Amino acid sequence: MKRRIPSSVALQSVGRRRFVSGLAAGSAILGAPSALATANSILSGSAPELSGTEFDLIIAETPVNFNGKPRIATTINGSVPAPTLRWREGDTVTINVSNHLRERTSIHWHGLILPYDMDGVPGISFKGIDPGETFTYQFKVQQSGTYWYHSHSGVQEMAGMYGAIIIMPIGGESIQADRDYIVQLSDWTDENPKRVFEKLKTQSDYYNFTQPTLIELFSDATNDGLSAALDKRRMWNEMRMNPTDLSDLSGHTLTFLMNGKTQAGNWSELFTPGERVRLRFINAASNSIFDVRIPHLPMSVVQTDGLNVEPVTVDEFRFGSGETYDVIVEPTDDSYTIFAESIERTGFARGTLSIRPELTADVPEISEAEWLSMEDMMGAMDHSTMAEMDHSEMLMNHDDPGEEVNLDHGAHSSGTVIEHRDDDALTRPSTQIRHVSTEYGASTDMLVDTPRTNLDDPGVGLRNNGRRVLTLADLRTIGGPMDSRGPEREIELHLTGNMERYSWSIDGLEYGESTPIHFKHGERLRVILHNDTMMTHPMHLHGMWSELENDQGEFLVRKHTILVQPAQRISFLVTADAFGRWAWHCHLLFHMEAGMFRQVIVT
Repeated sequence: MKRRIPSSVALQSVGRRRFVSGLAAGSAILGAPSALATANSILSGSAPELSGTEFDLIIAETPVNFNGKPRIATTINGSVPAPTLRWREGDTVTINVSNHLRERTSIHWHGLILPYDMDGVPGISFKGIDPGETFTYQFKVQQSGTYWYHSHSGVQEMAGMYGAIIIMPIGGESIQADRDYIVQLSDWTDENPKRVFEKLKTQSDYYNFTQPTLIELFSDATNDGLSAALDKRRMWNEMRMNPTDLSDLSGHTLTFLMNGKTQAGNWSELFTPGERVRLRFINAASNSIFDVRIPHLPMSVVQTDGLNVEPVTVDEFRFGSGETYDVIVEPTDDSYTIFAESIERTGFARGTLSIRPELTADVPEISEAEWLSMEDMMGAMDHSTMAEMDHSEMLMNHDDPGEEVNLDHGAHSSGTVIEHRDDDALTRPSTQIRHVSTEYGASTDMLVDTPRTNLDDPGVGLRNNGRRVLTLADLRTIGGPMDSRGPEREIELHLTGNMERYSWSIDGLEYGESTPIHFKHGERLRVILHNDTMMTHPMHLHGMWSELENDQGEFLVRKHTILVQPAQRISFLVTADAFGRWAWHCHLLFHMEAGMFRQVIVT
């Protein structure tokens, strides 16, 4: 049986506002209100800029036209993207947010360290901002770098409510650049986002137009032999799974934007040969993972999620919703295309760097969609037995994990907790797989018993493509870990789902069925995330840093959002230094809405 959610509510009618155009000329932004003058800066994107310590933001509905059809966006100060906010580390900022919608709204300051009641998550950190109400956020800016902000209410983020935050370091910028540009990627649908979600709940592969075809069968038979080609398909059919299930949404409904501009709009900026150009990439997409490259122009990655890293030169990188990557490029030719294709290869966003406004560069062919591999589905197991396994075997009972583990087997699992035993007990992440009883239910369609723990894999579609592709193993935060202590305990959580039902969960429990996860203030703990699904999940922990480590327990990089690949097991350390209630969820909007969400309480 497939479940349905109630019929969606149509977007509200519009008031007296101009259109944000997204046709051949791109998505021209509405002028900001006159009381909110923009700042002059070498920093440039396509949104108005606001700087200082006090800001007035108005959330309202605004007519837009990206694809030739008038639609309604949820905007901040009438622009898509929302205004770029420029702050200084050490300042206290005051943001007055007025709600002109007919529904409750909110703003979450993604990746910022602040008091929990300023975090902007309705139902956890505050009640939300009611229609006609003004809520004032006020907090001290304790960090620097590239961040962003967005709604945390319903589908408003998907409807256009997101913007960049650039925070200047208190001691001056250590990353030297002659030009500094924001490259904010996002996705837009002309459909009602609530209707899109309803379609997925009814048929999870509704937007998947890259499923195996008869032509591909003939091609595989020619290359690998008929028997091998048939065995390959028989295996996937017996498991009732789709090898091209890389993303829930596709270019069939999504238009991919760069700084609010369509492909035809072609966001562009200038450089002078020999200059160092800083590009601040922000993935503000609601449901899309992007692979980014600039053909014939290497990129030096210098920052991720607002924190400086040891520079690493690459040709391409993948980043999920919520992540940011800053790169330095040194262009020498006349023009270059910034190319960001979606993970399922059904569309792309593009922009141009050139020496003159009228110049463009060749746009690459979109890459061919690749099938998920057996490693993506079942990890590091012996694949010779895969064809003999049926779907039920993936969900069979497992051995008792052992008495040293405190398992919560109730209906409200808060994860597997491994208590500290001695000084050396938790030097490395645990390798023993522990599936709690709540995973054996209708919300879970597969379990992975032999997960991959390597971090040097760029992921499906990027392997062996002839380019240098960034991996998590390449990243090193400058300055090392924020806390020299080892973990006192481990918490293991499993990312779970059932694609046929379009149910997403943690430990087999959708949000609302689970109890909060408890951290003790001041403790140092390890979190293990074990992906029991075939999809990549950008996992975002609010309020605290996630310090990624390798499978030997060695520190790599500090992030606020971490991509967890299919059948992958990763671990990171957390210092629970922030009192309060915090959200923890997959940053793919519909995965979060469908249940891959937990609350963390620090006491």
